[in-house]
Amino acid sequence: GIHDSIWPSTLERWREEGLPEGQHPLDHLGVSDIARIGGDDTFRFECVVFEEDDTSRVYLDANGVTRRDLKIGSGWTPQWLDYTIKDRSSWEAHRDRLVYDDDRIKGALATYQAARDAGKYLMYSGHICFHPVWHWVGQERELLWMIESPDLLQDMFQRFVQLDIDIYEGFKAHGVVFDGVFMADDMGYKNGTMFSPSMYRDLVMPHHKDLCDHFSADGLPVTLHSDGDIRAFIPMMIEAGFTGLHPLEAKAGIHVRDIKEAYGDQLVLHGNIDVRNLAGSRADVEREIRDKVSAGKVGGGYIYHSDHSVAPDIPFAQYT
Repeated sequence: GIHDSIWPSTLERWREEGLPEGQHPLDHLGVSDIARIGGDDTFRFECVVFEEDDTSRVYLDANGVTRRDLKIGSGWTPQWLDYTIKDRSSWEAHRDRLVYDDDRIKGALATYQAARDAGKYLMYSGHICFHPVWHWVGQERELLWMIESPDLLQDMFQRFVQLDIDIYEGFKAHGVVFDGVFMADDMGYKNGTMFSPSMYRDLVMPHHKDLCDHFSADGLPVTLHSDGDIRAFIPMMIEAGFTGLHPLEAKAGIHVRDIKEAYGDQLVLHGNIDVRNLAGSRADVEREIRDKVSAGKVGGGYIYHSDHSVAPDIPFAQYT
């Protein structure tokens, strides 16, 4: 399989370098095997722009977060300034926004049909629990709550996971048939996991397992996306029911060869192509691809992908 994630600012550059307007690079190259389709999993606050100029935009997003996006190069880099949800009372005031209706998926139904007609492997795509809450309340606040208010976080996690399931069931009710599942929950950074393995087992893993159980009942394999070095969690992720792992971030010290040797009979491995080398010379590109694909493909169970997303310092001609 082949798939990749391309930053919007990268697409802007590549369109100037020959990529046709409105076409995904992998479709243009004829190597797009996978489509990921999901619904709107936000609180659906009305987005309001407070101020905007050539260098920044300050606005309220769909999760009730006040953000400043800084204009850098040809893309926007976000900063989180303030949050609607800051404590138990504000959560309870807004938790019922996370309910399902068909408006959450109507924009994706046409995308589904086009991907199905193209013969792609279709993955239901969404987030799980730790990462979404981080975006609702802030990372520092969430990590403190893992110690001080775990019952509050459990309610948040459970509510969001139920929305994941309801969106998936909503697609099914409209005749959508998926081949697999791709769920994101960033829990690592360059030097390790953001919280301890025991916290993963006690606070996060039960919700991961609930999702995996729901999808596996329909015969769907579930891939977990988590940036950073999450190797300490992998045995428990497998226990929770995940059968794939993405993106194996090389910048966090991960090599697909090591994960393959340890878990290759339990996980499909998806990624690990170091984008820093893709921005180097042609020899750097060829060496990176040969190293990672040769290691990953042994015995099957490897899908090509960058180790995060393709950034705009990579020329289109070099990527192709």
